[in-house]
Amino acid sequence: MIPVSLFEGQKVALFGLGGSGLITARALMAGGANVVAFDDNPTSVEKAKAEGIQTGDLRQMDWSDCQALVLAPGVPLTHPQPHWTVELASKAGVEIIGDIELFSRTLQQEGRRAPFVAITGTNGKSTTTALIAHVLATAGRNVQMGGNIGRAVLDLDPLNDAPANQVYVVECSSYQIDLAPTLQPHVGVLLNVTPDHLERHGSIENYAAIKERLVAASDVAVVGVDDDICVQVAEQLTSNKTPIFRISGLQAPGADIGYDGSTLVDEAGRSLISLDGIGSLRGRHNGQNAAATLAVCQALGLSEEQVLEGFQSFPGLAHRMEQVGHANGVLFINDSKATNAEAAAPALSSFERVHWIVGGLAKQGGIGALAPFFPRVAKAYLIGEAAGTFAAQLGDTIPYEIAGTLQQAVNHAAVDAAEDASSEQGAGNGSGAVVLLSPAAASFDQFPNFEKRGEAFKEAVAALDGFVGIED
Repeated sequence: MIPVSLFEGQKVALFGLGGSGLITARALMAGGANVVAFDDNPTSVEKAKAEGIQTGDLRQMDWSDCQALVLAPGVPLTHPQPHWTVELASKAGVEIIGDIELFSRTLQQEGRRAPFVAITGTNGKSTTTALIAHVLATAGRNVQMGGNIGRAVLDLDPLNDAPANQVYVVECSSYQIDLAPTLQPHVGVLLNVTPDHLERHGSIENYAAIKERLVAASDVAVVGVDDDICVQVAEQLTSNKTPIFRISGLQAPGADIGYDGSTLVDEAGRSLISLDGIGSLRGRHNGQNAAATLAVCQALGLSEEQVLEGFQSFPGLAHRMEQVGHANGVLFINDSKATNAEAAAPALSSFERVHWIVGGLAKQGGIGALAPFFPRVAKAYLIGEAAGTFAAQLGDTIPYEIAGTLQQAVNHAAVDAAEDASSEQGAGNGSGAVVLLSPAAASFDQFPNFEKRGEAFKEAVAALDGFVGIED
């Protein structure tokens, strides 16, 4: 845990006592702050109290001597309306911040002795964060990874317990950045910006401005240039003379590091690192993730050879185009986290021919937006509540069956794909026939969350005759 001594001997209000909230309270207390913590959930308050954290109803607290309100990122700051604690703090002139801000200020207080890499973006930030951390660790750095992925940021190891080669790699959501007004990474990464979380930020302009803040305050910025908003951000950073790497999954004009479909290339198109044969980095979306990782790691002093070594051993993230294994010439991919059409598109675009398991609790629009990828689908296996709706959207464009359950879909797809694997049609991106779970729907009709759905898929695949895991 990283003790936060910024408010030693001073009163700090804290709202939100989930996992990161409890850690933040402990970190502030370890630094000598007088914490008064609260939550709308009485059970959470009782849990905190049992762990020795001072609690109190912030409605009744005297805010005149309070130095800060530390807010959990899931609590509304501005939209759809400010939380009641935000209104009380604002009325009293008390600053409102989050755990990422506490972390950044603590690093600044300690002289910024360890590199701090911060990653954000609408899509791909978790994979890029994990990939950067993996490559740096493979190269021998003492990597502390957390934030919006894995451990809460203040639960990471403190600097005074670390060797000189320590580096912090932190994923930042828009909610977290919004609560971090003096966020100052050594290297900031902005992958992309598309409309998301607008109910919490009010408009795409507000959302984009929050994302931009992360790279605008960085010593070195890494910015994707595959969408119009990020192109504008890159132009603004250039005019401000911020050192910047432009990265692309599409070989966008002016990209310092791009991706030609198989290889990372420089602005002139010269080969840098080949991604051929690295199954965990398939697809142009992963090309952009890899380009960002190369830029970050070069900024931190790694060679292309060290980056390639890390790429080659990267296992990928669970439930995000996760390679499960092979059976009878068929590759099985778990993309259970794809809970809407936009999220399923990268997986479908990464294979020339797939047997697609799709369905669950449908989101608005269903799978209509995926129509450009239907020619890649050998057959669809429809599951869950959305099966009928998705069948209507598919019409007679591609073969499909209503499998109903995930188990039945796996069994039927495995047989069909094995037959496909023995034909010339089965070849796709060098992987043979592919069974892809990319549901384009929520899981809640049949599973409590997408993780449970992904685990059920992996268990069903592992039970198939002839199954061989990726690590076997």
